[in-house]
Amino acid sequence: MAGRGRPRRTYTARVRQVAGRPGAATGKGRYVAVRIALVGVLVVAALKLVQVQGFQAEALSAKAESQRTTTMTIPAKRGAIEDRNGVKLAFSVETRALSVNLKIMRRTWTDYAQKNPALGQNFDTRAAAAAKFIAAKLPGKVTEAEMLADFHKPQDFTYLVKDVEPSVSDEITKQFPEIGSEQQAAREYPGNTLASNVVGLANWRTDDPDVSKHNLHGLAGLEMTRDADLAGKPGEYVADTAQGNNNVIIPGTERDVQPATAGNDLVLTLDSDVQYALQSQLSDYVQQSHAKGGSAVIMDAKTGEIYGLADDRTFDPNDPSTFADPTLMNLQAVTTPYEPGSVNKIITATAAIDTGVTTPQAVNQVPGSLKIADHTVHDAWTHGTVQYTTTGIFAKSSNIGTLLLAQQVGPDRYLDYLSKFGIGQPTGIGLPGESRGFVPPRNTWTGTTFGNLPIGQGLSMTVVQMAGMYQAIANNGLRVQPRIVKSEVRPDGTVVPEPAPKTERVVSPQTATTVRDMLRAVTQTGKNGNSGTAPTASLEGYQISGKTGTAQQVNPVTKAYSDSLYNITFAGMLPADNPRFVVGIWLNAPDTTLPAGHSAAPLFHDLASYLTQRYQIPLSPEPTPYMPLQINQ
Repeated sequence: MAGRGRPRRTYTARVRQVAGRPGAATGKGRYVAVRIALVGVLVVAALKLVQVQGFQAEALSAKAESQRTTTMTIPAKRGAIEDRNGVKLAFSVETRALSVNLKIMRRTWTDYAQKNPALGQNFDTRAAAAAKFIAAKLPGKVTEAEMLADFHKPQDFTYLVKDVEPSVSDEITKQFPEIGSEQQAAREYPGNTLASNVVGLANWRTDDPDVSKHNLHGLAGLEMTRDADLAGKPGEYVADTAQGNNNVIIPGTERDVQPATAGNDLVLTLDSDVQYALQSQLSDYVQQSHAKGGSAVIMDAKTGEIYGLADDRTFDPNDPSTFADPTLMNLQAVTTPYEPGSVNKIITATAAIDTGVTTPQAVNQVPGSLKIADHTVHDAWTHGTVQYTTTGIFAKSSNIGTLLLAQQVGPDRYLDYLSKFGIGQPTGIGLPGESRGFVPPRNTWTGTTFGNLPIGQGLSMTVVQMAGMYQAIANNGLRVQPRIVKSEVRPDGTVVPEPAPKTERVVSPQTATTVRDMLRAVTQTGKNGNSGTAPTASLEGYQISGKTGTAQQVNPVTKAYSDSLYNITFAGMLPADNPRFVVGIWLNAPDTTLPAGHSAAPLFHDLASYLTQRYQIPLSPEPTPYMPLQINQ
């Protein structure tokens, strides 16, 4: 009874897992699975190791090598350009381009600061110090503010400044090891504007930011057309580079060096003293005449070599602000054709003499006007019927007399002489943008075409082509291709002459001498209508042959010939009895009411006077003989 009423206790049975029972099997399975997984991983790793070491080792090794090495370019020294006497017109000097790897600079700045406390407390401090130092070393090239801006660019790498002298570059990189220095070259033009339209311009390519891969390249003039000769061949070497950037070379790792091959020097036919005189006198004369512009050439009468070639306007390749206008780099003397006017009458004179149509002393009845198809031709002065000798027709520049002789020659034969003199064909002088001029095709001629061509209208030519006509007559009828490059000089000093110029026999020596003698009367002073059109071209002590030209320009608005815009030309031979030089001059739309604008003969006189002194040209053995131009009844 005593135990009655006590609550009963409940017990939870604890069952121990015994091997072979279900609980034990679960733990063992997990153990086995883990072991299998580990074995699988090891097998995969082993297979991968075999693959890498056995099959991909060479490729991966090459990839790793490429990530820590790079091929660097060694710029080739660009060849110089010099005149016929060895005066340098263009040459290259060694320079440096400063750069900075901003990614590495920022990442490693802590290491720099810890190892070198004097370098500064933080990046901004260091950048400010570097900017100040570089700006002080390179006054005029870069400012402190510009350097600071470069150091804080949101990019990994940037160039800081180019054209740095090697010694200054060494100072900067020694003071700031994080600044890189690359070997480059700068082009110098010691004459500034002297012959700059001919020589041209070379510079680093501006369309590619990685300038380290490029040499200087020609952008204008001979620098461009002869770029392959001047540029040379860049070299290269392999070097280890800092991780993550192929522009930062680890010093002492350079190897497999293939040296650069320097470019060839160019020796020009120009005489820098003659070129200077030509540029100066031409520019002054253009200003005096109020012309829009002008061009002139001085050519060797026998060889076709160019001693001087100039426009009145040019540029300074050392001053970028002067060639912002690309038209200033053009050389109008070869790129811009014009209607030459009466200076072209040398072709009519030559054709008439060569075909036996006339002789210098023959008397021609020249009326006051001449009907050509539906057009009436007049001379520049009013006259009735006049008896002019053939010499007088050209010395006085009679359009009517010239056309009467041309009609006897005939249009087809006349066209053949145009071709022989090279009109409508490029000269092949080797300068960029050369124009071939214009001669209308024979099948397009109208009734008035042959009333224009013999007097120098309706066709066009450049100054060099114009001078080339007179060179053929000065050289006893043999036309020689004009040239401006004399030779190349290889880096080892070997002189390689330019290929011989092309030549063409235009007329016989006898015809050429006859025409040359006739054109002496152009500079003659006489009474009773016996003066030529250019007495101001005469030079005391020397016989001069030449021809004036006045051609109407086409009005750009009306598309008709203008009564106020003219091309004024002159071409002459010095001296006429034994020609040494030919000079050609073109003035673009001068004020013809001014003495200087009415004729280019005075400019020829001044240039001829200079040439006789420069080259000590012997005086003509006898004065120019007086020739009757007009027969007065």
